Amino acid sequence: MDNPARTDILKGMEHDSDLLIIGGGLNGPALALAAARAGLSSTVIDALPEPARKEAGFDGRAYALALASVRLLRNLGLWERVAENAQPMLEIKVSDGRAGEGPSPFFLHFDHAEIEEGPMGQMLEDRFLRRALLDAMDAEPRIAQVSGDRVTAQEVDETGVTVTLASGKVLRGRLLIGADGRASGTARRAGIRRTGWGYGQTALVAAIEHALPHHGIAHQFFMPPGPLAILPLPGNVSSIVWSETDETAARFAALPDADFMEVLRPRFGDFLGDIKLRGTRYTYPLSLTVAQSFTAPRLALVGDAAHGMHPIAGQGLNAGLRDVAALAQVMTEASRRGEDIAAADVLARYQQWRRFDTATLAVATDLTNRLFSNDNPLLRAARDLGMGALSHMPALRRGFIREAAGLTGDLPALMKG
Repeated sequence: MDNPARTDILKGMEHDSDLLIIGGGLNGPALALAAARAGLSSTVIDALPEPARKEAGFDGRAYALALASVRLLRNLGLWERVAENAQPMLEIKVSDGRAGEGPSPFFLHFDHAEIEEGPMGQMLEDRFLRRALLDAMDAEPRIAQVSGDRVTAQEVDETGVTVTLASGKVLRGRLLIGADGRASGTARRAGIRRTGWGYGQTALVAAIEHALPHHGIAHQFFMPPGPLAILPLPGNVSSIVWSETDETAARFAALPDADFMEVLRPRFGDFLGDIKLRGTRYTYPLSLTVAQSFTAPRLALVGDAAHGMHPIAGQGLNAGLRDVAALAQVMTEASRRGEDIAAADVLARYQQWRRFDTATLAVATDLTNRLFSNDNPLLRAARDLGMGALSHMPALRRGFIREAAGLTGDLPALMKG
């Protein structure tokens, strides 16, 4: 039970900042920077020590940033910090087939020239985006950072929220933000349940050097165990996200680099010439997990804390950044009207804005993975014919391109250019 005396003391405490953001990965810092534009202060708390967060090297991790996400980064003053290290995505080619047999004759081809806004998106390595966010937070006086410490308890009352850290430090704010990933402790402590399931798939991630230029073309090759995404990076380098069954992925991950490349080559193909591994490789299990509520009293979830999806469409970070832009706009408008940014009706606007879009994306990625990650001959025939038909329907194809670029739906102001 709550201690009445302690609660009275907490009510009388001043706020350390407007927002207490748990999680200093990508979405948390982006939200802190967006909130600062509205004059709102933030404290960003991350369990990793600061040197570990700042010293990330090349490891193949990269993001397919939709055009709308690029606009957000530009509006936050971040894009100029990373633009020289980004690779425009000019085309996307989607094909179906089996390892060693090559793709079927039916495929989808999306070209940025079919829309007026330019490239559909940009590929950017994790190390550059993370560094830009950390540097921008360091330069922003409205943002305080706590590194190498974790939240062990959170308490909400009528005027604010208080968190206790493992170090014993106590912080108080007006609104608590959970940006702490799929296993969000923030959501768990608030009693927010999750819906989801595993796919029995694991993603193998690495960077690959190749002899021939990729020309800014991203490839998605669907195979029975799962898709292989080949995503262009600057130079003759591509990032791969290769989904295999858990058992097979564990076996491949344990192989020496040379043997790993031997099993990759028949799946990758020779369209980019000779290939070789660059940097380290790593794995992560694939699942769908969606919080049953994105809000609770004086609390909001963003990014994977709210929704974690299959990487099949490369929309994980993009969905998180849309959360950031939507929540920042809701808070900004509430602040300008003199409302409490953590009031239940204010947070309800954020949830209403993001809930349907998230559910739609989760269903789409789930169904796509189930449709393509199998070797059923009837389904193979149906999906190949479907891709062939879609490739000859310009209006529908254009709609898919705009969806991939993040230009559809009710866009927050930060994503409108």
